[in-house]
Amino acid sequence: MSPLLQQVLQEIEQLTTEEQLKVISHTTEQLKRRTVPHHQPKRKWLDIAGTAPYPLVGEDAQEWVTRTRQESQEHRDRLLEREGEV
Repeated sequence: MSPLLQQVLQEIEQLTTEEQLKVISHTTEQLKRRTVPHHQPKRKWLDIAGTAPYPLVGEDAQEWVTRTRQESQEHRDRLLEREGEV
């Protein structure tokens, strides 16, 4: 332990509990500022528009919409059939 650290710790021991808590709070804030990375500004969708290759998963967007709507409708129809059986 360095002599400076020893001196600081000895002086902290002489402080009141409230003052010691302030020392802890101050030290914590200082460390956070040094170690926590600064938040990068959020990106806007327009900043990344067009960066993915087309088609993203090898399927045209309209075909995907049509297919997923059809699958959803088939799922709803099956659920209604099960309710009718009960």
